[in-house]
Amino acid sequence: MRYCRFQLNGVRRYGLVEELHGVEFITRAVESAPNSANAFDGAQPLDIPLGEVRLLAPIQPSKIVCIGRNYREHAKELNHPIPTEPLFFLKPPSSVIGPGDDVRRPNHLSQRVDYEGELGVVISKSCYRLEDSDDVRPYILGYTCVNDVTARDLQNKDGQWSRAKGFDTFCPVGPFVVDGLDPWKGVRVESRLNSELRQNGTTVDFLFPLDVLMRFISQVMTLEPGDVIATGTPAGVGPMQSGDTVEVTVEGIGTLRNPVVNIEQ
Repeated sequence: MRYCRFQLNGVRRYGLVEELHGVEFITRAVESAPNSANAFDGAQPLDIPLGEVRLLAPIQPSKIVCIGRNYREHAKELNHPIPTEPLFFLKPPSSVIGPGDDVRRPNHLSQRVDYEGELGVVISKSCYRLEDSDDVRPYILGYTCVNDVTARDLQNKDGQWSRAKGFDTFCPVGPFVVDGLDPWKGVRVESRLNSELRQNGTTVDFLFPLDVLMRFISQVMTLEPGDVIATGTPAGVGPMQSGDTVEVTVEGIGTLRNPVVNIEQ
């Protein structure tokens, strides 16, 4: 399954994306967020070229749970200690934007805003207090690209990360949600700034694998359908300026592309 959320003629829906004769089409659409691989079964067939719609963020989560320092080399590049257990924080749903939307730098408050490309995990059904024996895969709907945009100077100044990570537009997500990936075997995550490769990592280098993350988080809070876990960023983070374009590419999903602008004062 590969789906998007899109707007056409003022109407917003979720669309199944399939390639036909080398062109991507939305072949079926539903009104509600998918929660299983068969969510599009029985939906009326469509024939809409993907290029004719406006793509939106493919998720509307109740929360975005982000993992900090899940790649050893990223922790080292920021001179942060290597965690001995998963370190997580929240981004507000108001930070979510979709493909092509502007990342707005709060230049009146921050002098350094960084990109952080990540694999995002979309939750399919509620889970709470998962046991070591529980298989986490039934709770995963699919995977997407996430950019955990960060005001680095505010992160260092505040000592906690809510402000630095929580600005509006600081969580680009998309363009698709895709099932069938295997982060345990390795999924490549890349980020480019103005087409120049800056991050290049693989999920086999996670300090804490996805099953460990999901069990750890679920001991604290219920993960609800549509919630997203951003699994951590590889080394190579860096600042973005107004006029830049940042691209996050996750193997098997596609490329999330967003321009960067300054907030008008």
